[in-house]
Amino acid sequence: MSTNARPIHILAFPNVQLLDVTGPLQVFASANVHAAEQGLPAPYSPSVIARENGSVESSAGLGLHSHPFPEGASDTLIVAGGWGVHVALQDQDLLRWVRHQASSARRLASVCTGAFLLAEAGLLDGHRVVTHWDSCEDLARSYPALTVDPEPIFINEGKLWTSAGVTAGIDLALALVEADLGRNAALAVARQLVVFLKRPGGQSQFSTALSMQHATRSQDSRFGDLHAWILDNLAADLSVASLAAQVGMSERSFVRHYRAHTGNTPARAIEQLRVEAARRLLGDSALPIKRIADRCGFGTEETLRRSFLRAVAVTPQAYRERFSGR
Repeated sequence: MSTNARPIHILAFPNVQLLDVTGPLQVFASANVHAAEQGLPAPYSPSVIARENGSVESSAGLGLHSHPFPEGASDTLIVAGGWGVHVALQDQDLLRWVRHQASSARRLASVCTGAFLLAEAGLLDGHRVVTHWDSCEDLARSYPALTVDPEPIFINEGKLWTSAGVTAGIDLALALVEADLGRNAALAVARQLVVFLKRPGGQSQFSTALSMQHATRSQDSRFGDLHAWILDNLAADLSVASLAAQVGMSERSFVRHYRAHTGNTPARAIEQLRVEAARRLLGDSALPIKRIADRCGFGTEETLRRSFLRAVAVTPQAYRERFSGR
């Protein structure tokens, strides 16, 4: 290992998400392999660090060999996420160490819910950040001094980098390699790992597109029943008049109460439900896209395409090519 290799420290803790650690770790290790093949010294010295010196157990049950906290500065400090992060962020000694190390590190990054630990340390205040799609609301509610953008795969603001869920840590690490070593080196690593160098679209293409949680948590179950009815009748007349009649309300009252309970407009909710249904058919069937558009109530293939781009940030054809199980 070159004495000039950049120290990359990936912070782990008990019940850490395994891929949050090993994904970025492999990217930097592969960058070293690529450099060796070019006759160049290793650019990185990556290691897993933890308070639990020697071994830390991931939530998958696999133990990770860990090193003690370094005495010197980190070039890049990456905080992993996982179920154990909410216990880890209560460790005041750990938070103090992270603040101290962040002050001297060239770059500071989080993978998935590792953003919660950085937020608890006060290192994300005033920044736009991202985390796992299922934790965005919780992060925004718990730390109002930061701005959560739920869509990007990763966000870079100065020395601060945050990424979306789990495998997005690989995307983030590839971006770090590209910033350090250039596009060709990052592309070589991506090819070796058989992943995109720059993944198309945002993280909504990998998570459930629906935003119906508020309705299902509501004491008014009419809207939960309405959503089930809509899913059975996607190609039917789903005008406001039809939906209001289905729940026994006037149109004006329905629109007002629906938005208050779900935080969404009826038109937007229907589009989300139709896109979600189209996603399943694109991935699980060989139906032509025009047939899918008809079955899901879009009417035309172009309407489906526009809605898909708006909701998922890729075209239906591109989605099928990447995620079809057939």
